[in-house]
Amino acid sequence: MKTIVVIGGGITGLSTAYYLQKTIKAQNRDAKIVLVEANDTLGGKIRTAHEGEFIMETGADSIVSRKTNVAPFLEELDIQKDVVYNATGISYIYTDGELKPIPKEAVFGIPLSLESLAKSNLVSAKGKVEALKDFYTPNETFTKEHSIGEFLEYFLGKELVEKQISPVLSGVYSGQLQDLTIASTLPYLLDYKNKYGSIIQGLAENKQRFLGTGDKKFLSFKHGVSSLVDRIEERLTDVDLYKGVQAEKIKKQQERYLVSLSNHKEIETDFIVLSTLHPVAQHLMLDKALDEDFEQLKNSSLISVYLGFDIPDSELPKDGTGFIVAEDSDLSCNACTWTSRKWEHTSEKKRLLVRLFYKSTCRDYEKLLQMTKEEIVQIARKDIEDSLGITGTPISSDITKWHETMPNYHLKHPQLVKSLENKLAENYPNVILAGCSYYGVGIPDCIMNGEKTAEWIAERL
Repeated sequence: MKTIVVIGGGITGLSTAYYLQKTIKAQNRDAKIVLVEANDTLGGKIRTAHEGEFIMETGADSIVSRKTNVAPFLEELDIQKDVVYNATGISYIYTDGELKPIPKEAVFGIPLSLESLAKSNLVSAKGKVEALKDFYTPNETFTKEHSIGEFLEYFLGKELVEKQISPVLSGVYSGQLQDLTIASTLPYLLDYKNKYGSIIQGLAENKQRFLGTGDKKFLSFKHGVSSLVDRIEERLTDVDLYKGVQAEKIKKQQERYLVSLSNHKEIETDFIVLSTLHPVAQHLMLDKALDEDFEQLKNSSLISVYLGFDIPDSELPKDGTGFIVAEDSDLSCNACTWTSRKWEHTSEKKRLLVRLFYKSTCRDYEKLLQMTKEEIVQIARKDIEDSLGITGTPISSDITKWHETMPNYHLKHPQLVKSLENKLAENYPNVILAGCSYYGVGIPDCIMNGEKTAEWIAERL
């Protein structure tokens, strides 16, 4: 009997185990699956907290609904009846001391049409004229391994990128645009530029891809995103689950491996899936040749702050769902989601619930990292007062510090991942990297990576 050990019970590890179990059953294979998770609960950065009437997500709060692998997976799990979608509303950028709307027809702040560009009040007339060079400047040098920031600035101009695109895109991908590749962010933009001669024209021609789902761009579940984790766990009937047990060491033994666990057990295995953050994988492998690549991968940080108020959600001053903060702002936070407005299921009595994000790029991050919960709440209250004019005292709060746990795909990321794959294949056959440290940070990306990892193993069983 072959044995497969999946280390890490986040969404990638769970998906890998799920698809492995499905394939092994379908093909009547003789194989054993073991999933090892250091925490007492599964889900990784997915965790739903319930406090009174409020539902709060300490990590990921939703799933991009247009990803093609999402609907079939939810249908397999028979969880579609619990799906809820984001409410409609305007997204804002907080700049110059006020909230300014991001044009509705935009993708990550990039205009979907000339009309969208013209109507933006985030960019000056001069900046709009500069962006028009996208229509008459051909691409002669950029490939998908180039910087997304340099690419966008070259064709759309510095002002549009700095004032409208960068706040949105940097927020989503947790890094400076100059340090992120086109391949790891929005590779289709280069395809559009090359095919249509213009980024904006390419987006306009493919508008339905981005607006086809209407306002239902994101989905969650009635009782929170942890519902997805719980349902997958329920379905892992033929998987040995080790929760609250840490993998401590991996030792190669001829063509097999020995995994040592913190509960003093050892597992002999034929395959190992490393679906942990890269520092954990590096520690488990203990190989200087791998360290050269592992140490160049980067993680960034985030502090998530929820505040719940005993005031009606309708007191929000704008018809929107939240705002992103421009770099020159006087606020400490990087962004704020009006959770009770965007996700109606999170506040049963329609009382105000907001979520603020403080990233490692914000000026006060190091101070915040050392602060107590009460001190952080005061900082968040001031940001809410300054941006929204709301001065009430919170009746609920939740603070989660994700320090150096948010993968940051810089320019060398693809080459480093490829190098690690090659070294593992040569020196540690059947030890596979998986997860957000390498192959995509969104939940759909992690599910897809889990499915592909399971397929790879199944072909070799």
